[in-house]
Amino acid sequence: MGRSPPRPGRRHRGARPAQRSGQDGPATAQLPGDAQTDEIVTAVWHSRRPLHPARLFEAVDELVTESVRSRGRFWMANRPGQLLAWDAVAGIVSVEDAGPWLAALPGAAWEPVSPARRTAATLDWDPERGDRVQHLVFTGPDIDRDRIWTLLDSCLIDQGDILPGAAAWARYDDPFAPVLNLEESA
Repeated sequence: MGRSPPRPGRRHRGARPAQRSGQDGPATAQLPGDAQTDEIVTAVWHSRRPLHPARLFEAVDELVTESVRSRGRFWMANRPGQLLAWDAVAGIVSVEDAGPWLAALPGAAWEPVSPARRTAATLDWDPERGDRVQHLVFTGPDIDRDRIWTLLDSCLIDQGDILPGAAAWARYDDPFAPVLNLEESA
């Protein structure tokens, strides 16, 4: 933490290209902003605090049924190095490891990272959290934006959880582990 943002044109050494294969998508996706037509609402939720894995898991069913389509990138407190991708359509959700957050990599490992990925990280960079951010987009008819935001906000690490920090977060029970760890072992 506290590292400077990556410079888009800067070259770095390190991570193997195989580690980043197919991982630029969720990190650099141009997600839409808030919008509304007569029939369709697109609502964007942002946060800098990490999500509590058990709280998010409990909210998944409700979140995916609140919209026709949702997608984006997020981070869970117990997985601070992993950029996670969220993709849901018609009540079915996919949560996948989309590679590391650049903030979790030593500067030398940024070299094989695409310029688009480095630029995206620069745009989202925070002095404390780096490029770690919650950025989820929900689209559908008559979306209740306040209801979705309230539900997502209730999944965030709260002030009492922040004090113990990452060491305590790593011990959180992780209901996503069967899916995410399966991907790691493949």
